[in-house]
Amino acid sequence: MAMSNYTDSALTLEELVCKVYDVGGVKFGNYKLKSGIFSPVYLDLRVIVSYPDLMTNVAEFLWEAAKKEGKSFTCVCGVPYTALPLATCIAAKHDLPMLIRRKEAKEYGTKKVIEGKFCAGDVCLVVEDVVTSGSSVMETVDALRAEGLVVNDAVVLLDREQGGQDMLYHEKINLHSVCTMTEVLEILRMLGKLDAETVSRVRDFIKENKFSIPQLIKETHGDAHHLQLKTQVMSYSERITHCSHPLTRKLLSIMDKKKTNLCLSADLTSSQAILSIVDKVGGNVCMVKTHVDIVEDFSQDFVQKLVQLSEKHDFMIFEDRKFGDIGHTVQQQYKGGMYKIADWADIVTTHVVPGSGVVRGLKEVGLSRQRGCVLVAEMSSTGTLAKGDYSKAAVRIAHENKDFVIGFICQSNLTKDPDLIHMTPGVRLDVSGDALGQQYISPSSAIRDLHTDIIIVGRGILTADNPVAMAEQYQESGYHAYQELLT
Repeated sequence: MAMSNYTDSALTLEELVCKVYDVGGVKFGNYKLKSGIFSPVYLDLRVIVSYPDLMTNVAEFLWEAAKKEGKSFTCVCGVPYTALPLATCIAAKHDLPMLIRRKEAKEYGTKKVIEGKFCAGDVCLVVEDVVTSGSSVMETVDALRAEGLVVNDAVVLLDREQGGQDMLYHEKINLHSVCTMTEVLEILRMLGKLDAETVSRVRDFIKENKFSIPQLIKETHGDAHHLQLKTQVMSYSERITHCSHPLTRKLLSIMDKKKTNLCLSADLTSSQAILSIVDKVGGNVCMVKTHVDIVEDFSQDFVQKLVQLSEKHDFMIFEDRKFGDIGHTVQQQYKGGMYKIADWADIVTTHVVPGSGVVRGLKEVGLSRQRGCVLVAEMSSTGTLAKGDYSKAAVRIAHENKDFVIGFICQSNLTKDPDLIHMTPGVRLDVSGDALGQQYISPSSAIRDLHTDIIIVGRGILTADNPVAMAEQYQESGYHAYQELLT
């Protein structure tokens, strides 16, 4: 049988998925899995090794997926056996030492489990072809960690979206995937290779066969009594060690030290009123959010005093500017005009409606000043259009610009990446809405159910009879919900 000749030096994701499908790497029908259940989709990526050019393209996609978040590695290890040739291609192309994990230790000679040259403390990237539960990745991770290697990241060609990513995050592994099963289905449908009925059948199968965290831990680690030794999320102090952005580390350090995940939304029109409330509740918050364009008596003296209060009470300043223009325009808005935001705000917000250019424009100004931004990915207002494809685009742009983007304004957990902070507005102890379409959720629900990192509270504190006492309540409620996630 003649094999297709793949000579592309660079492929789009759509072309890669199409080629993997054409060689039989993804099949649709009715297949019995190792678990005994029947699946409408079967992945046989071992076939890729018979197509050298396709294999090297897949390896390059894997490498780019692992590196696009600014990660660096000192060695690479493929999960035996399918991922070994992919890891070999990566190692050879990028001059990176490769390690091999044996499935069983030798009974003779050195009796090594991990073969290759390495030192304790080396940072290893784990490579896999497909992730379902994450158990095969964890077997390799555990073996590497037992030898003293640092393993925080794994990269996979295809995430079946059945719980593996959550399982690996639970085990402090960031999973980077070239594509998900949902993306594969959409690409093949768009190219006319799958009909709507097949797409629907596969989606239903994935939805109905997701693993829960307890199931996955039991599969990976054995009996359920092991569950009590595991935490549901990383603590702030643990997460700091997995972060590369200095602003993210600084923010998590403040949250850990002050025992707070509360951001005050100081949306007042008087500079003196803002300074007064910030001085009173500064000890309860990790961030203060401003809207300086509504401050009627704005001056540089005001922002200087605000910066002094941030140093006094140890919080970060967050200007909710919501930039939304072309790159050149937002640069001028960020650094110039009467506000000169880049001079004093640690973090700013931007929409991504204009595309990634708006982030690049801000980054050219803010990066050298050690500033950052968060992307408005979702909003808490009724009828918001910030959802669906828009939110997915925001996540993609964030991952592409992690040297400047540190997180999202959102209403759900959008990524497991520990570098990216989730901040949720519309939080109140009293969860009734307002006449302008604002919808509220409670602090505990935001932290426990939405898995947000920071709750943003404005009127719930500003309009209280005793704002200081109310800020303390929000601080305690949010931090208590975070502690419950750790137990």
